[in-house]
Amino acid sequence: MRTVYVNGSFVPENEATVSVFDRGFLFADGVYEVTSVLEGKLVDFQGHCGRLRRSLGELQMSLETSDEELLSIHRQLVAKNDIDEGLVYLQVTRGAADRDFAFPPQDTPATLVLFTQVKALIDSELANRGQKIFTVEDHRWTRCDIKTVQLLYPSLAKMEAKSRGGDDAWLVRDGLVTEGSSNNAYIVLDDGTIVTRDLSNLILHGITRRAVLECARHLQMKVVERPFTVEEATGAVEAFSTSASGFVCPVVAIDDNTIGTGEPGPVARKLREVYIAEMRKSAI
Repeated sequence: MRTVYVNGSFVPENEATVSVFDRGFLFADGVYEVTSVLEGKLVDFQGHCGRLRRSLGELQMSLETSDEELLSIHRQLVAKNDIDEGLVYLQVTRGAADRDFAFPPQDTPATLVLFTQVKALIDSELANRGQKIFTVEDHRWTRCDIKTVQLLYPSLAKMEAKSRGGDDAWLVRDGLVTEGSSNNAYIVLDDGTIVTRDLSNLILHGITRRAVLECARHLQMKVVERPFTVEEATGAVEAFSTSASGFVCPVVAIDDNTIGTGEPGPVARKLREVYIAEMRKSAI
């Protein structure tokens, strides 16, 4: 049984509770982060803390717990649950208050919950064989840059892709790919150029995205940040996604169109290899 963290206490998971009046439960009024764990260490922790603070600020939400305290909580959870490889999930909500669309008083304590998940990140079956992607219309709200717990539509999109025999969905707005259901999306052109959507309110500003693009530039790979069409994607020589739980994950088919050779391509494989090596060195 896992030990989880709830509002200042480490408790067995079957004893972990939050109020039925919590605004995360009633309104999805909360944000979250997922930090990878490699060899018992946290990957890009400061990047996740920075994005957490940005999300909180965009929603006018406060959290008194400092980054140093969050680091200590993460490390204690990893140790208590003996996590060598996996994830730490963190969620902050505006707290518990009588149901009202208006925000509760500013001194309402935030709800802070963290838990761990064991997951094979490096030896990933999906990364080894490559993903089959289906495109789905992007009907999310237009503040996708805030990492909120409002994940119902991405869940519906992923399930639509799975019902069609795929692994995941890429979301499409006005004919242009925005991102995956829980990841950022990339294609590779004939000349080796990596193309990924530029940062805006329409996509999540991925922490793994930032690190992988740094790896690509270090490898002197050409990167262009711009929108791309579904037609460009299906005609690309490679495609892949990035996320905290998937690292760099190749795509081998989009809407039943084979990408490249139908096997994970050399650009994605190289980026995955270099990213993992760099994160192993920098994890804390």
